Amino acid sequence: MAINQDTFTGEYSYTIDAKGRVNIPAKFRQSLAPENNNTFVITRGMDPCIWVYPLTVWQFIEDNLKELSAVSSINRSFIRATARYASPVKYDKQGRIILSSQLLDYAKLDKDALIIGMINKIEIWSADELEKIEKQTTEMDSSAYDELSDKIIL
Repeated sequence: MAINQDTFTGEYSYTIDAKGRVNIPAKFRQSLAPENNNTFVITRGMDPCIWVYPLTVWQFIEDNLKELSAVSSINRSFIRATARYASPVKYDKQGRIILSSQLLDYAKLDKDALIIGMINKIEIWSADELEKIEKQTTEMDSSAYDELSDKIIL
C-alpha cells in the first residue's frame, strides 16, 4: 500500500556524521513529491528537535506567514522564530542532508538521531530529549487526548 506524497510515518535511528550529515530514510525520500526537487527546509521545532519540511509544504507555511500583519509585535516575533532558522537542504546521492551546528545544538544532537515521520513533516530528535518530552506528555490530562481522538476517525 502506497502512502500519500509528502506524507511521513514511522521512526528510524540514524547516526549523524562528523560533517553534521544525517540520512533521510529511503521511505521518506520515496514519499517526497517530485515538485520538491529532492529539497527539504529544515528549521527549529517548537520542541527541542529539528523540523524537516518538504519544500512545497514550507512554501505553504511561508504563504500563511505572509498573511500575518507585521504591525503586531506578536506576529513579528512568531514570524521571526519560525523563519530565522529555516534553510533549504537538498539530499545527496546517499540520501543525507546537512544539519547546521545551530540546529544540532538546539536539538542537543551529537551522534545518534531519531527520525520520526509526523505526517506533513519529519522530526529529528535526540533520544534523551524525546524521552523527556514524552514523560511530560504522559503527565498531561488524558481527557485532552480523548478530545483530540474524537476529532479523528480511527
